[in-house]
Amino acid sequence: MREELMDELAAGLPPEAVIADPDVVAGYARDMAGFSAAGTAAVLVRPRTTEQVQHVMRTATALRVPVVPQGARTGLSGGANAVDGCILLSLTAMDRILEIDPVDRIAVVEPGVVNAALSKAAAEYGLSYPPDPSSWESCTIGGNIGTGAGGLCCVKYGVTAEYVLGLEVVLADGRLLTTGRRTAKGVAGYDLTRLFVGSEGTLGVVVKAVLALRPTPAPQLVLAAQFPSTGAAGAAVGAVMASGRTPSLLELMDRTTVRAVNELTRMGLPESTEALLLAAFDTPDPAADLAAVAELCRAAGATEVVPADDPAESEMLLQARRMSLPALERLASATLIDDVCVPRARLADMLDGVAAVAAKYDLTIGVCAHAGDGNTHPIVCFDGQDEEQTRRARESFDEIMALGLSLGGTITGEHGVGLLKREWLARELGSTGLEIQRGVKAVFDPLGLLNPGKVL
Repeated sequence: MREELMDELAAGLPPEAVIADPDVVAGYARDMAGFSAAGTAAVLVRPRTTEQVQHVMRTATALRVPVVPQGARTGLSGGANAVDGCILLSLTAMDRILEIDPVDRIAVVEPGVVNAALSKAAAEYGLSYPPDPSSWESCTIGGNIGTGAGGLCCVKYGVTAEYVLGLEVVLADGRLLTTGRRTAKGVAGYDLTRLFVGSEGTLGVVVKAVLALRPTPAPQLVLAAQFPSTGAAGAAVGAVMASGRTPSLLELMDRTTVRAVNELTRMGLPESTEALLLAAFDTPDPAADLAAVAELCRAAGATEVVPADDPAESEMLLQARRMSLPALERLASATLIDDVCVPRARLADMLDGVAAVAAKYDLTIGVCAHAGDGNTHPIVCFDGQDEEQTRRARESFDEIMALGLSLGGTITGEHGVGLLKREWLARELGSTGLEIQRGVKAVFDPLGLLNPGKVL
């Protein structure tokens, strides 16, 4: 079977696009998620054209071989992990920016374009592509679309789904489907574009995307506020969002995270604080907005509020937030990264609940959060070689997921479901919701070849 598969793939792909070396193939077997199994793939393919992707899918359908689409594999849910005997379909070689139109404010790109590369290209036209995942310097647009990625600036500018206007998608049987539009408005037919965003490669393979761009915002100024409790920080977040002002960024780091960042960077962040809130504005008068937010933070109980004087100082504060994950990863040999989004009003309850889980399981769990949209990232740190710690880590992860749902939240705000959260998706959707979603999957992929075992 494998020999026939290799022969059929080679018939429509250049030699360099079909990779059978087991060591190379194994290097593409998983993304960055822990606790997610990875199988042994039959082959890795790296097409450069839509026609080549169509050939891969036609071959897979004819031979009934599963296909796992992949981007840069920076995902955190196991969504890009291999399954036994599959074709790993890496889209990273399809990395052309095909068009940037400053009049219609759109970009047309292939899926392997790196997020940062698009941002740099758009900037030459005075435009920007706002979605900014933490891995924006390495993650791809196709991967961002697959997971419905977010980022630090979502509180003002929104998530990936709000910027995908249209797609070209290769279906499981090799047909090419065009969805959406490149116009500013359009409501013809069902919104299939949105259906593909966040589908994690289970419905089709994105080969081209039409993306909305925005004018480049002004440089932002950042404020840092220290709080004696998570409740006070949560009250400040609520006050800021209720004030009618829209920060370009509103991020929170708990005490554990602040201390870890200090240990890694020597930035001198205030380790006595229970929560550090970062607020930023890129408005015409950011200093005035920061002054107003500073008063709201003080009224909520902030012990100290420090506004940055210039963009350079602001960037230093933002760098502290970006270093949260690397800093926490240094505390232990393994980490489990949660992605639970709750209503903003329940943010403090979420943080307090995570602290209680950490104490219950005797583990270090740091939390950084996109506070402006209630998206928390509890990061469980543990010794991956210690079976007892590993068991406790997994149980704490599940307890945090249950906590998020109990607070009216969702199991994932931006990382996706993948393998890691399949059972939790069923709990969130309920039986009817799950049945409908499986029905949608069957319409697009009746043989179940696309990324099997993921999401549903």
